[in-house]
Amino acid sequence: METTPPIPCAILVGIQTPEVDDIAHQASLEELGRLVKTLGYKVVGTVSQRREGTGASALLGSGKLAELAALTGGPGVVASMAVAPKSKASRRSENAAENAEPELGASNKPEFVIVDHELSPSQIRNLERATGAEVLDRTGVIVEIFHRHANTREAKLQVEMARLKYVAPRLRESSGGGERRQGPGAGESTLDLDRRKIRDRLAELKDQLEAVQRDSDHRRSARRDQLRVALVGYTNAGKSSLMRALTGSEVLVEDKLFATLDTTIRILQPETRPRVLVSDTVGFIKQLPHDLVASFRSTLTEALEASLLLFVVDASDPTYEAQLEVTRSVLREIGAETVPSRLVLNKMDRVDNVRRAALAEKHPDAVLLSAHRPEDVSALRDIIIAFFEAAMVEDVLVLPYATQGLIGEVYDSVRVLSEEYDEAGRVLKVRGLPGALARLRRSLATP
Repeated sequence: METTPPIPCAILVGIQTPEVDDIAHQASLEELGRLVKTLGYKVVGTVSQRREGTGASALLGSGKLAELAALTGGPGVVASMAVAPKSKASRRSENAAENAEPELGASNKPEFVIVDHELSPSQIRNLERATGAEVLDRTGVIVEIFHRHANTREAKLQVEMARLKYVAPRLRESSGGGERRQGPGAGESTLDLDRRKIRDRLAELKDQLEAVQRDSDHRRSARRDQLRVALVGYTNAGKSSLMRALTGSEVLVEDKLFATLDTTIRILQPETRPRVLVSDTVGFIKQLPHDLVASFRSTLTEALEASLLLFVVDASDPTYEAQLEVTRSVLREIGAETVPSRLVLNKMDRVDNVRRAALAEKHPDAVLLSAHRPEDVSALRDIIIAFFEAAMVEDVLVLPYATQGLIGEVYDSVRVLSEEYDEAGRVLKVRGLPGALARLRRSLATP
């Protein structure tokens, strides 16, 4: 009889610095908890401390460090062999841990300490010595989630590059020099060898990624004159649910952070003429590692090349404004801040009437909706169509009898208002974007 492996347990650790208020600090820890849940771990406790900064060698003060170690079963001090007299804080922590033991259980002793900040390699080492648990920082958790959720070849290559760039500096600092190799490469330490392997692998990944991205560029080029909408926003804001509602597609919808990593492109339904393409992009998050932003630049090109961006926001989240700023910051980084956009306040079914009125007053141009209400989705569809209609112009195209095979391309690219025939061919009165009309004229031109 098969037994399921036990779920790893984790303790969250957060530092509240003076510039962070209680609401933001609590929201950040809750978000970290969702990240940890996405990894498949169970959060069994939280340790938080107010401090001036996050630069201390073990991050926490001695009392809080002892409290954390009492929960994980560690010695509570950085030097693993040191024997220090127990302080009152240590004794209180031990008593608290003993009282909590029946709830956690011996098998639920936390194996992981997850810190809501980016740590230096020495801080990770010191915390591991003091707690006897494996320590991950926020960046490491995000990188690991990306690694697990990448599905396409492009995303896998991008994530592996980001992981290696994250590991490399920690490898350099955490290794003590290593033994010297014998034979080929004599005089090269194990650490030097590991560094070289990472450099070589990064170079190999870069070449592979460039080849994959050339194919992606060709596909994007083919869609250049089409009507394109990109959903952008914070992770778990409801972009995939909205994508499914707008396009009727079986897009993955999960209540997890970073459920979507690969850009998905579908046709707006009911289908229009010309078609409108809707893309669902990777979600953003506070303190998204820079290397992940850089490596996903090609994926985010969908946002850069879109005609319209829909900033999807979870209106029920009290920190939605900070999340919106994270989205705007990342898009500024890739140069997409000039793309026309509309703010979409999603999950309004979780908002009461008082808050709804306040949101409507604060964001008068925003679209307030729930992706689960068909009437709201239909209204958003009308807004999208109206946006493109405003940029369209009417024109007349002549399709010579020798090029009748191009009629499908015409219908895909513009809306045909009427058809007539004369001695030159099929005369079409059409409405479409100027770029699409110019491309069709080039295609229809006779030699």
